[in-house]
Amino acid sequence: MPLQAITLKPGIVRDGTSLSNEGGWYACDKVRFRAGLPLKIGGWVRDTGIAASSLKPPSGAYWGVARAMWNWLNLDGYNMLGIGTNLKYYIQTSGGGALHDITPIRMTTTAGAVTFTATDGSSRVVVSCTGHTTMEGDFVEFVDAVGLGGNITAGVLNAEHQVTEYISATQFAIEVPVVADASDTGNGGAATVGVFQINSGAEVYTVGLGWGAGGWGGIVQGSPAFGWGSPAVGALGIGLQLRTWSQANYGEDFIINPRGGPLYYWKNNANPTLVDRAVLLSPGSPPPFDTDSGAPVACNFMLVSDASRFVMAFGVNDYGSNVLDPLLVRWSDQENYALWNPAVTNQAGSYRLSQGSVIVCAQQTRQEVLVFTDTAVYGMQYQGPPYVWGFQILGSATSIAGPNAVATADDVTYWMGTDAFYMYNGRVQQLRCDLWRHVFNDLNPSQQYQICAGVNRAFSEVWWFYCSANSNQVDRYVVYNYREDIWYYGNMSRTAWLDSGLRNYPIATSYSGFVLYHEVGADDGDAATPAAIHAYVESSDFDIGDGEHFSFVTRIIPDVNFNGSEAPQPSVNFGIRPRQYPGAPYGAGDTKTAFSDTPYSQTMRSYSVQMFTQKLDVRVRGRQLALRVESDDAGVMWQLGTPRLDLRIDGRR
Repeated sequence: MPLQAITLKPGIVRDGTSLSNEGGWYACDKVRFRAGLPLKIGGWVRDTGIAASSLKPPSGAYWGVARAMWNWLNLDGYNMLGIGTNLKYYIQTSGGGALHDITPIRMTTTAGAVTFTATDGSSRVVVSCTGHTTMEGDFVEFVDAVGLGGNITAGVLNAEHQVTEYISATQFAIEVPVVADASDTGNGGAATVGVFQINSGAEVYTVGLGWGAGGWGGIVQGSPAFGWGSPAVGALGIGLQLRTWSQANYGEDFIINPRGGPLYYWKNNANPTLVDRAVLLSPGSPPPFDTDSGAPVACNFMLVSDASRFVMAFGVNDYGSNVLDPLLVRWSDQENYALWNPAVTNQAGSYRLSQGSVIVCAQQTRQEVLVFTDTAVYGMQYQGPPYVWGFQILGSATSIAGPNAVATADDVTYWMGTDAFYMYNGRVQQLRCDLWRHVFNDLNPSQQYQICAGVNRAFSEVWWFYCSANSNQVDRYVVYNYREDIWYYGNMSRTAWLDSGLRNYPIATSYSGFVLYHEVGADDGDAATPAAIHAYVESSDFDIGDGEHFSFVTRIIPDVNFNGSEAPQPSVNFGIRPRQYPGAPYGAGDTKTAFSDTPYSQTMRSYSVQMFTQKLDVRVRGRQLALRVESDDAGVMWQLGTPRLDLRIDGRR
């Protein structure tokens, strides 16, 4: 018989049986499809220019888990990158440069309002401060303190500290880098000032009881505390949503919003080596951060419109109220972030949506702003005075998994819902998904706000990273290739993704605390020492020969290239699994049992294929065959072409 070419359809299909997907691919990890052929994905490297914080272990560069990134250029041409974590917000002022902490300050005490108590033989220091409203994980800096008399010197105290324990409304604890001795009997002196950063946020969604339980809200200036830092009422427990951020540049400046909190403004400094903190936009702030009385005190999402540069707040308090209305949209005057109260002389205004219970997020597109509630999608277009912005419902009975689950590529917006994928290209429609059961049957619904979407335009891909059913951390991804209309998936931990176009490679973050550049090299550079990437693709069963008779395979001609490999002798493992019937175990003969305890991996016959391997001599007999290509070595890149089998018909039994 002539050689049989193995030509398989691109993409992974798992919504069905292996045999029903004959002629296609069934499983993969770290593999994409390009021009219809399987290709190992590129590697990633750390941004080595970022210096680790002096407080944090050397393994990380920033505090917390990053959930947001934003890239823009200032007027001096510096490539700026904003990174929001559950603990802080940072700005990198140039590609490969250091991270600057711009986390806003929520409270500065008067001199002497803070005192310290140390215990001999312990590094734990109790801080007394009436009305501190801190929580575990918050950051505070002390200024003008004097030493306690022994090992705990002024230099130890006058630094930034992370709160390790909430004790009471008047006390909390920190850990210092030295152990107190019997001489540490002082209280820090009468001039100590505490500078408290905004309350930190949760890393994962949890259900809390007692102090601190409730939606994140922080401290509203001039009002009582609510949300974090307030005692919870009731005993049933309240869900604590994880910290997410929305942000946008306002020219070369920057506006950030922790979900449920107010707006903060970061002013670009003329000297790029001097980076100040973001400041609350409110009537009580110093210029240029002062606003009128209508500035939002709490909102769930913000953006700056491309049309005439309006600052928009979604899910925001109404005028004259501190209560967040989850369906209210408000916007500032045109080109004026400080003016929010509507008047005949400006274009500030508001509009309340009617469908859904909460605005989850919004997305700027080329012609309009898309607003996503939990059950509908609205289009928001600039109309000019007197109505300024007009709203229309684009789609009903939809859903969205979280504020970061949406991305736009080539003027089409894609998002992940709670039970489906969607797209908007002028009309809202549900995406066909060949991995629906694989994704949504293995998804942790309580951690949907951790889902983040990202675009990799070089490969026409939209990625979604999510938590599997038994995980509280992101550990899975699914990819939609919109050019080829196919899907694939794998295992990877990424908490934020940005394909901005202003840097050479897609930017991502993980749990390591470093910024990562993707599609660089062939290896996993998330750790200090790069490691090999385990990548594979495996086919569904396909008939060899006519499918009725047994066929005997004596030779395989692999078709693999290793373009882009860094290893001197790159190779892949070429595996084949024969079987007689779809219900039979791989590699088994005729059997009456319906079950098999043979591990799937042990039935694969594996052969090493190197750059100049011309053929593989094999002895394989069966009606169906599954093909697997796998690599587990450093420096290896590969692409599979069209392998061929040399076979002969070998009877029916």
